[in-house]
Amino acid sequence: MGSRSCRCSGEARTPPGDRDLLRNCQRAWRTPVRSANQQVTIDVQETTAACRDAFAELASPTCIHDPYPFMRWLREHDPVHRAASGLFLLSRHADISWAFKATGDAFRGPAPGELARYFPRAARSLSLNLLASTLAMKDPPTHTRLRRLISRDFTMRQIDNLRPSIARIVAARLDDMAPALERGEAVDLHREFALTLPMLVFAELFGMPQDDIFGLAAGIGGILEGLSPHASDSQLAAADAASAKVKAYFSCLIQRKRTDPRHDIVSMLVGAHDDDADTLSDTELISMLWGMLLGGFATTAATIDHAVLAMLAYPQQRHWLQGDAVVVKAFVEEVLRYDAPAMFSSIPRIAQRDIELGGTVIPKNADVRVLIASGNRDPDAFADPDRFDPARFYGTSPGMSTDGKIMLSFGHGIHFCLGAQLARVQLAESLPRIQDRFPTLALAEQPPREPSAFLRTFRALPVRLHTQGS
Repeated sequence: MGSRSCRCSGEARTPPGDRDLLRNCQRAWRTPVRSANQQVTIDVQETTAACRDAFAELASPTCIHDPYPFMRWLREHDPVHRAASGLFLLSRHADISWAFKATGDAFRGPAPGELARYFPRAARSLSLNLLASTLAMKDPPTHTRLRRLISRDFTMRQIDNLRPSIARIVAARLDDMAPALERGEAVDLHREFALTLPMLVFAELFGMPQDDIFGLAAGIGGILEGLSPHASDSQLAAADAASAKVKAYFSCLIQRKRTDPRHDIVSMLVGAHDDDADTLSDTELISMLWGMLLGGFATTAATIDHAVLAMLAYPQQRHWLQGDAVVVKAFVEEVLRYDAPAMFSSIPRIAQRDIELGGTVIPKNADVRVLIASGNRDPDAFADPDRFDPARFYGTSPGMSTDGKIMLSFGHGIHFCLGAQLARVQLAESLPRIQDRFPTLALAEQPPREPSAFLRTFRALPVRLHTQGS
């Protein structure tokens, strides 16, 4: 194959003359493909062939099923990948963690006047403009100000205070699932638990009626797809329609909390702080709430799905869910590493100067993204990375392995995810209770995945109770 390039964008979109080359290139990186209960071995060929567009390849059916062989190929052969669109994609743990920490120095977010350059459709897209105004897109000193204003109320203590409410919601959801499971029926755990739990938790956190959060959540997946670098115009239009509903709802919610405050995060964010003359404007607050909903709902649901699959696929590791909080934490951290819910960053990092990484020069003003899921499976950071092993996080600080390596799913540096603790608490309160309530839980059939290159999630997760002889 030599050094000739391939399109790696799916055979349906590949000119006939390139199809054999595409097949050969894809065959070159495919390695053992594992599902929850089987392993298929495919021969691997060594190659130095270039992939024209990793983002397109990640959207292929093969990568939707299992993206990790391709990510390994990228780390080994094209770790600083330049896609057809001109975006750069980093896939090694060391490069990704450095890029996270270098935000504000080597990298910055796009300035307002540059938005159209990095998001050509931003002038007509509400979703892209909301994304541009989120905390994750801001640089110091604006980022420092906004993060301080949000962090004063969105604290670890506030999230920990939600534990009793989260435990109550978890118990109620399992109670609702129990009758059908005990009758021997299959239940869609994705719909009945993984999606519903974070929705109800957000309703509690934001002080919203449950019916309202269900209505907003229905459009979150579409918004996330519309924010992908390769979203079609129709996907972006659907995202904008959903974002308009979210924006209108939060605008009304802010006004309600201003006149009738309660004990919830929105009331706290709009309320007066006697010791702080600075406040969030309504525009800033709407953007923050929009970003929190996008960043914490679908990703948490996907992680719950993957956590349950890990319980079923690796029964020898279930003992981690039977111990104290430190033991459960290790299982949770390994789930987050093993299957990061978001494959890559949707937030541009703009190079402030020419940057050389691994012999490749990223030019000044280039848009750089990071392949989070690949960094979490990098053998230079995590020994035997394709093995599910909670021991690598036992007795450590959250996100830190026993070897001192950072799990990247929540980011790192100044843009570390504000909702990380909320996601961890939901997982820690859920998994031991699922294990205790349904110790014989099993897959009813292989779960179908959503065809998303960005969010690694499912359409359904059918489960049942295993009975003797079944």
